[in-house]
Amino acid sequence: MLTRFEQFAVNEMMGKQDTPPRANGTLCFANDWERTAFGVALTLARNGYFEWDDFRDELITQIGTWEAEHPIDRSSWNYYERWLAALEKAVVKSGLLDPAELSAALSASPAEPHAA
Repeated sequence: MLTRFEQFAVNEMMGKQDTPPRANGTLCFANDWERTAFGVALTLARNGYFEWDDFRDELITQIGTWEAEHPIDRSSWNYYERWLAALEKAVVKSGLLDPAELSAALSASPAEPHAA
């Protein structure tokens, strides 16, 4: 069950370029790290570390950048890799971590995708 903020965030994204993958009306996560990245972004925004709209704008930018870099072959597309890249930008932009701290944290974590 989604919290009110989570429902707000998902509703704000519905039908737009940054809409999360869904199946039968529920969010789809192929891997645990995707669910975690989703939850971290929502939690940080809900707790005021960054504005949800700023995160969405960065997500849209990340999606557009990926699409421009992959105009023909989109077989490597993963929505949550773009989500994670936007989250990394938001964490640095908000001052929660500086780029070196983020890089160190990501290199110390298990082998999961990140946009470093």
